[in-house]
Amino acid sequence: MKLISWNVNGLRAAMKKGFADFVTTESPDVLCLQETKAKPEQVDLPLELAGYETFWNSAIKPGYSGVAIFSKTAPLDVRVGMGIEEHDSEGRVLTAEFDEFFLVTVYTPNSQDGLRRLAYRQLWDQAFLAFCKELEKTKPVVFCGDLNVAHQEIDLARPKANRMSAGFTDEERAGFDAMVEAGFVDTFRSANPGLEGAYSWWSYRGGARGRNVGWRLDYFNVSSDLADKVKEPRILSEVLGSDHCPVALTMK
Repeated sequence: MKLISWNVNGLRAAMKKGFADFVTTESPDVLCLQETKAKPEQVDLPLELAGYETFWNSAIKPGYSGVAIFSKTAPLDVRVGMGIEEHDSEGRVLTAEFDEFFLVTVYTPNSQDGLRRLAYRQLWDQAFLAFCKELEKTKPVVFCGDLNVAHQEIDLARPKANRMSAGFTDEERAGFDAMVEAGFVDTFRSANPGLEGAYSWWSYRGGARGRNVGWRLDYFNVSSDLADKVKEPRILSEVLGSDHCPVALTMK
């Protein structure tokens, strides 16, 4: 089962930048998207997605946030949100249940400039981890998406300059630590423990992508029971169309 996750920074915009060709080339069994910025009725999906079952969780606020799952195989069940009113209005979590695992796509809130949303972000991290652990009581979990944190210094090009920036605060990194301590494996870093320069997001400013001045913000994390079933976790840095690139893996 080939799984791909991509923060498309607006699905309608991405569709004008080669999205359909990407789907044709990669042909994932399941494609998870974040930051769709649209409701399903606003999007004319390309013919390349005709063979996929489509599921959406859109934000109440127009043109904001949003996640989606496109799957060649119909899931056993799909859950929208976490069931927590405080967290569910922004369209950030969507869960598909398959035979052997739950697949969760997530767009974690950004702490924003001045860290004005950091306190909320900490509450979110706790709630999302609790949600995944509750799912795990039934079967293993794969969660993927833009987690809006670079976990370690190796995960961004300029750690010292960004020490107090959103996405690299002690609090956000501690939230990721809690996921690891709870048994969720960062599949890419597990397979590539010392690999530097592996990023999934680049600012549009200053030619950052061309110079690879980036951050690794996009992940596939899995329950420890699934770790030995993960094959070829990859960052598809050559794929354009967003300020993020897709990440992928195959489940054996």
